[in-house]
Formats: sequence, C-alpha cells, structure tokens
Amino acid sequence: MRAAAFARLVAPLLMTGLLHGCLLGPNYERPKLDVPDTFRFAYGDAADVVNTAWWEQFEDPVLNDLVKTALQNNLNVKQAAARVDEFMGQFVSTRSALFPQASVGLNASREGASRNGPTPIPAGVSPVFNEFEAGLSGVWNIDLFGLVRRETEAARANVNAAEQAHRANILTLVASVASSYILLRSLDTQLEIAKSTTASRADSVHVFTLRRQFGQVSEMELAQSQSDYEATAATIPQLEQQIAQQEDALSVLLGSNPEPILRGRALGALAAPTVPAGMPSDLLDRRPDLLQAEQNLIAQNALIGAARALYFPQISLTGFFGSLSTQFSSLFTGPARMWSYAGAVTMPIFTGGNTYGQNKQAEARQQEALFAYQSAVQVAFQQVADALIAVQKSREQLTILDRQVNSNRTYLRLARLRYEGGYTSYLEVLDAERNLFNAELQHTQTQATTLTSVVSLYMAMGGGWVVQAERMTVPATASAQSQPQGATSQPAAQGPQ
Repeated sequence: MRAAAFARLVAPLLMTGLLHGCLLGPNYERPKLDVPDTFRFAYGDAADVVNTAWWEQFEDPVLNDLVKTALQNNLNVKQAAARVDEFMGQFVSTRSALFPQASVGLNASREGASRNGPTPIPAGVSPVFNEFEAGLSGVWNIDLFGLVRRETEAARANVNAAEQAHRANILTLVASVASSYILLRSLDTQLEIAKSTTASRADSVHVFTLRRQFGQVSEMELAQSQSDYEATAATIPQLEQQIAQQEDALSVLLGSNPEPILRGRALGALAAPTVPAGMPSDLLDRRPDLLQAEQNLIAQNALIGAARALYFPQISLTGFFGSLSTQFSSLFTGPARMWSYAGAVTMPIFTGGNTYGQNKQAEARQQEALFAYQSAVQVAFQQVADALIAVQKSREQLTILDRQVNSNRTYLRLARLRYEGGYTSYLEVLDAERNLFNAELQHTQTQATTLTSVVSLYMAMGGGWVVQAERMTVPATASAQSQPQGATSQPAAQGPQ
C-alpha cells in the first residue's frame, strides 16, 4: 500500500519535471552560408534532369546492367549500408536511457554455517541453510536537464549522417562505373585505330620491300617506312595492357574478381546525356556529402547540451518487489513478500576540471564540424564550376579536333598522290600519317573526356536519382525499412568489339 501511494504521489511530479525540464545547449539552426545566385559557367541549354537516372541517357543497355550489378554487389556500398545499421543500433541503445529499466531475477543458494561461530547454532538445528529469492527490480534515471535527450538527438543525427554517407557511396559508385566504362570503350577505339594504322603501314613496308628489290626506292625510304610501322605497332601492347587493367578496375567496382567486361555501344555511338541544371542553393539539400556534413554538425551541436548537463544534478529512482524464503514451497506466500523503493540525487561539486574540459571539447568539436560543413559547401560549388567549364571546353575542343582529323586525312591523301607522282619525298607521307594517327587518338580521347565531364557534372550536382539508385541495392538497408523518429531522408550484351 505504501509503495502504491508513493508511486501515485511521485509519478505525476516526475512526468511533469521530465516533460518540462531544462534542455540545455543551443538548438540547431543552419548556419548562414554565402551561396551564389547562379552557377559560374552556367550552360545555356541545361535542363532540369538532375533527378533522373542519367546513366540511361547513354542508351547503352550494357552500361545500365553494369550500374545495376555494381549497386547490388559493390562491397563499399554494402559496407556503408552496414554502417547505417550500426548507427541505428547506437541510436536505439542511447534512446533507451530515457525509459525505466526493469529486470526479473530468481536466485537460489545453499550455505553451511559454523557451529563455533559468533552466533552458536543450537544442538539439533541443522547448520545448512537454503535461501530462495525471486523479484522484479527497476531503475529510472530522470533526464531532468536533457543529458540523454541531447545524446539521443546526436545519435539520431549520426544515423542520418551514415545514411547520407551511404548515398554518397552510391553517387560515387555510379559515376565511377560510367566513367570507367567510357574510358574502356575509348581504349577499345584507340586499339582499333592502332591496329588499323599498323596494318596499313605493314602493307606499305611490304610494298617498299618489293620496290627496293627492283631499285625503285632507296634503303633510307624503306628504313623510314619500317620505323614508322614499328612505332605504331608498339602502341598496341601498351593499349592492350591499359584495357586489361581497366577491365580489372571495373570488375572490382562490380563486386567481382578481375574478369573480362562485356561491351555494348562503341564510343562514338554513345548518346550524350543532357547537361543538368539547378539553383546553387539546391546543392545544400541535394548532395549527400553536404547533408552528411550538416548532420555531423547537428550531432556535435547537440553534444554541447549533453556536456552542459553534467554540471547539474542527476536523479534516479530504484525499486524492488519480490519474495525471500528458506523454502521454495513458501517462496510465493504472503509472509515471504518484501519490497523497497528509493530515490537518489547526485550533483558534482568538484571534478578537478573534468566537466569543464568536456564542455570545452564539445564546443571545439562543434566548431570543427561547422568549419568542415562550410568547407564542404565551398568545395561543392568549386566541383560544379569545374564540371561545367569542362563540359563546355571539351565540346569546343572536340569540334576543333573533328576538323583537324578531316584535314589530316586530306593531307595524307594529297601527300600520297604527290609522292606517287614524284613531286615530293616519302618523308611528307610519313609526316601526314603520323599527324593523322595522333589526331585520331586525341579525338577519341577527347570524345571520352566530353562524356565523362557530363558524368562528373551529374556527380557534382547530386540529385534525387541517388535515392532511386539506392532502391536498386541489395539487400535494402535497415534505414530504408524504418528510420528513427525525427530522422529525415533526402532525398543483352555482346563481346568486345
């Protein structure tokens, strides 16, 4: 009866104090940032496609399958997803301190006492005693000054930060797969150019060898032709090595051991994705790395309040209700019943600077997180600006190289006519062949650079497509199934050619 009366009296007071208790420390507000009104080097015909599955715009089914495979099997993405589950567990564990903790126990012991001890055991009384105890115990630490609530707020922010880190891994993975595939197709095209040029020069060497036998060309012209052939042939094993290494790197992104990679469209047949557009302020809510940095700031901001709460009293309630008997048969009878309840208040008086030091650490970590967030925002704008100018200038360069390749082809055709007509030496033909070969290689490399610059732009812009790609990952993360209260979400192949 006394326990029930105490509970009825104290419980409303404790609940009122808990609900209206102090919550120390600053509440989070997004810091003011210097955000430009428009992106530098903004593209004139840019479109609002930043939230689409942009890799599908290449119109290559093989690339689409590679992206899907990477999202399902890449180990870095799986590691990041497991880290989300880890922080989810930490959040639940931290939040549990807000609630009463209860446990049930059953103890049994047998003891033999000395007959010659301070309390003699009379003759005829057995010195062996049994003791049985069963009971329900509980403890509740009242979070009157917000220590646990601030720690819970920080843990919730850590879950959100881990989720954004997972999405940042997805963003990087998709961009890396697309860029690696484009580079692989570029190397394939360069290898085709090298083999074609080498075969053409091999024919020239054969013709010059026959002409030399009949004295129609000099030894020097034959040697020049042979040298040019060998120089081109030397590029083939170099390109084959780069192709194999690129396949190995792409295999790791796909979550597999090094193996050959299927090919789809040739480099020149890949469609060019639309250049994405958006407002600079959108980056703050669209790029996972910026959202992660902000959640880290929120966590450190909350821990300031947790550190300040260490200066104030800590209140705890404990209670026990159970039975104690020397015989198990009477353990649950009325005479064996026992109970207790207690309350405790502790407050630090002197800690030798420990509490002060913890507060200084919390404030310094919050400043570190603030500067890291501001720095991440600046880097994000730099990456978008770099990607925009790269798209513009690589397209301009590709147009120029188109004209250069056509000019070199004309130059080579005319040089051969002049040589066959006896108007010039074979050196002019060799010079024209070298120029065309180098121009074709550079043109192919710039084609790849133009496409990968758009990939880099999509990566720099972030976007809702990351959430769409996240749904393609297997297995789904625990955070995708349920989030802590208050958590927010931001959003047929053919062989090598």
